[in-house]
Amino acid sequence: KTHKQRPPLPPLPPLTLLLTMLSSLRAWSNQPTNGLRDLSLAQLKVAFILLIAHFGNVFEPSYPRNDNHAPNMFWFVNGLLGIAAWWSWSWKASGAGRGGGAGTPRVVILGREQTEEWKGWMQWAFIFYHYYRVYYVYNEIRVFVSAYVWMTGFGNFLYFDKKADFSVERFISMILRINYFPLLLSYFLTVPLELYYVVPLHTTGFVMTMISCYVGYSFERKLGWSYWKSRTAAVVVSLLAHVLFYETAAVNFLLLFSKEYHLRFQIDKYSAWMGMACGLLWGKVGEYMQWAHGFENERRRRNATIAQFLGGAFLIWIWYYFFGFISDKHVYNPVHPYVFIFPIVGWLMIRNCSRYLTECHSSVLEFLGRNTLETYVLQFHLFMSHNVQYIPVIIPGADAKGPVTLKFLNMLLCGTVFVTMAVWARKNTVTTQSCVVDLVKHLRGTMDTSVVPLSSQSAGQRRQQQPEVATEEEVVELTKMESGTSDDP
Repeated sequence: KTHKQRPPLPPLPPLTLLLTMLSSLRAWSNQPTNGLRDLSLAQLKVAFILLIAHFGNVFEPSYPRNDNHAPNMFWFVNGLLGIAAWWSWSWKASGAGRGGGAGTPRVVILGREQTEEWKGWMQWAFIFYHYYRVYYVYNEIRVFVSAYVWMTGFGNFLYFDKKADFSVERFISMILRINYFPLLLSYFLTVPLELYYVVPLHTTGFVMTMISCYVGYSFERKLGWSYWKSRTAAVVVSLLAHVLFYETAAVNFLLLFSKEYHLRFQIDKYSAWMGMACGLLWGKVGEYMQWAHGFENERRRRNATIAQFLGGAFLIWIWYYFFGFISDKHVYNPVHPYVFIFPIVGWLMIRNCSRYLTECHSSVLEFLGRNTLETYVLQFHLFMSHNVQYIPVIIPGADAKGPVTLKFLNMLLCGTVFVTMAVWARKNTVTTQSCVVDLVKHLRGTMDTSVVPLSSQSAGQRRQQQPEVATEEEVVELTKMESGTSDDP
């Protein structure tokens, strides 16, 4: 009697899933770059940086930071930065160059170099605001902090609107980039996360922007709305959500986490949203800049330069005359969320008031801007110590009553270690980010696929409306600020 051989049963779904995951893990771990080897080495280096941060945070001798009140030194080091910015100032023509190529080269505002430059000098200012305890520039530093949060909404809106990349990989990539190193510092140094309050502030700003952009994208794709109707509706819905949370008793939900978060989130409650709204209008700004600063009309270019400069200066003056001069921060803070946009727009108008200025940047400031997340969190433990409350004394005699020259040399020595560790921390954080994202792509089977584009009509509209600005790496870097104690901005 012959029997037919029964075909083998397919593997059970859990077993299939397990085998697929093991295969993906093997493929990822064998990658020559961004694989298991790179991830492991990065973690060893991060562990060493955490060890250095721990020793720096408990370093003795030290003296209270409040004894380092030195406004003249604050302005002196900012003057040194100005000299370095002038020395490293460079110009590079946009596009095909002046008068060359097919048509007039496009005017690019807030490109990668200029954005990093902006972040760089703001970072320098508020780190030394902490170091030298210059209380009377609190309101200006508060604007700088909000400018960073504004960039979170602005940069991420432009990214999502252009790429339509709402993938798991993108979400994990950004969450890792913003939170990975700060969370490790908080845990291993037993520091309250409130010290790095801007990290959750930027994280929520990113998530809010991603959700808002997805809503707008869905309005366009599923309801057939036009680009402007769908995006405007999404921005309005986001605003309503902000108002319902921050302008009602719902905001007290933040007290479940801490009073610090309750305070900080309210001070910057509309910063990321305003950045997103500006991102929506950025295409129109680009069209204006092309019209005003193209090569077609020299007189129009001159007039536009003068008008932008004066208009920007007027906006900054409006902020300072009515709000910026307020010396009591408890009086200023409640109005800040509604008025900080004036100096930000004013600065951007001045910084881009001519085609030449849009094509120039300082490489020194750009370098500082590339490392702002790491300099933000490490300033508390390496440039200063004991969670930003003390000044470490490495050079004997450079204490609170020491001579200015010795204290300055001590600051330079601490600053060298601080910046070196920050640059190294950024490099290894980015490596970790890339490795984990590649692992997720392997597990999800998306390693060699690209983001599904929008319809050709929408893509064409988007290309016309959006000038090139911050790319992925720059958007990732729109995340840094200053001190997390309530005595500081």
